[in-house]
Amino acid sequence: MTTLEKIIENLKTMPESAEAEVLDYAEYLIFKEGLEDESYRWSEFSLDSAMHGVAEEPSP
Repeated sequence: MTTLEKIIENLKTMPESAEAEVLDYAEYLIFKEGLEDESYRWSEFSLDSAMHGVAEEPSP
């Protein structure tokens, strides 16, 4: 049995709340490993660029 098959078999026995935690963790791992969608990386880059230097600006 493959790892994926084992995960699926275990998921079938879990309550939905635990399934949601598994999904959250899987999405975290994908993000952590840099496998996220290319558009997400560009949006992060755009936000970082837009916010660059904002913290150093004087308050009105």
